[in-house]
Amino acid sequence: MHIAFLTSEYPHPKVSQAAGIGTSIKNLAIALVKKGEKVTVFIYHQNTSEIIVDQGIKIHLIEEKNYKFLTWYYYRKHLQSYINAVIRKEKIQIIEAPDWTGITAFMKVKAPLIIRLHGSDAYFCNLAKRRQKFKNFVFEKLALQSASAYISPTIFAGQKTAKIFGLNRNKIKTIHNGLQLDYFNNHTPEIYESKTLLFVGTLIRKKGVLKLAEIFNRIVERAPNAKLKLIGGDSPDIKTGQPSTFALMQSIFSDQAKQNVEYLGKVPYSDVKAHIKKAHVCTFPSFAETLGMVTIESMALQKPVVNTNIGWAQELIDDGVNGFLVHPSDIEAYSKTILRLFKDSELSATIGRAARKKTELSFDINCIADKNITFYKSVILEDKA
Repeated sequence: MHIAFLTSEYPHPKVSQAAGIGTSIKNLAIALVKKGEKVTVFIYHQNTSEIIVDQGIKIHLIEEKNYKFLTWYYYRKHLQSYINAVIRKEKIQIIEAPDWTGITAFMKVKAPLIIRLHGSDAYFCNLAKRRQKFKNFVFEKLALQSASAYISPTIFAGQKTAKIFGLNRNKIKTIHNGLQLDYFNNHTPEIYESKTLLFVGTLIRKKGVLKLAEIFNRIVERAPNAKLKLIGGDSPDIKTGQPSTFALMQSIFSDQAKQNVEYLGKVPYSDVKAHIKKAHVCTFPSFAETLGMVTIESMALQKPVVNTNIGWAQELIDDGVNGFLVHPSDIEAYSKTILRLFKDSELSATIGRAARKKTELSFDINCIADKNITFYKSVILEDKA
């Protein structure tokens, strides 16, 4: 098969942006190539146009363009023309795109289109109980309606998206995002910085970081030498209009907690793994995800994770077995769970080992790739029928 992906992000030095969506695409693309499939990745909104080959994957960087009016429409048509030319020339059999802001709205690609539910703007607005821009909803709905089928990383995300957009649930296949587990080995899990709590992700309200500030205040009251490390870009806060969410966190931290916080900002993806290894506990108190790649990365590196207990997280972690699930708004319970792990090194080790086993059973990219291949083939056959 020849499979293509359309994305605005991807982990590569020449690509301007890389986050969870790009990481999951790259993990899958590499695994597909290893299984003998041909893979092309189209990356839009780039600084220049260029074709590169990386780990057997042909990558098309497509330059961002601006038009006198209706840029959102004409740029999509530019992408459509470019992609269809490559589809015809290189006989691409199926193409996958994300749901975020409906990039494939008004596009007609010459291959069956699968949309993976990484998380639409409508999905995140729904979880945050926040009004969405009407234009974004229209784009996302048009894009989803034009797809042949859908892949969701969790049952929760698929059901929620189907309800929001009125999708046929029978066309949604749940396939978890996977990890190249050989890359996520921790041969010395007993070595870490004691009582160091790590958060990795954009500093934004929906990730639960303002609640994390309250949680850490409680932790420091009982463990004055505890540390909090934050990795990720800062962002404006939609609710208050403040230009910096980190500044809002600073206003919440107690004087004592503030001294024990280290904000590293954006860190190269290749360096994040080392920071996870150094952490005692990793935490992700999010209010809105579809899966959460860094959660399973931390689990693979044998870290005890204290995670949100909302929907999708219940498909990643078995509470009390290979991690802990606590609602971010329950400040007392959340802080007590982290403190329990800080105090009990054997519990931390036990949970970490079980977390690794969970990723081997549920998130091994080699098994995940096989599930994707089977689904791609079924969509291609149905399209031909």
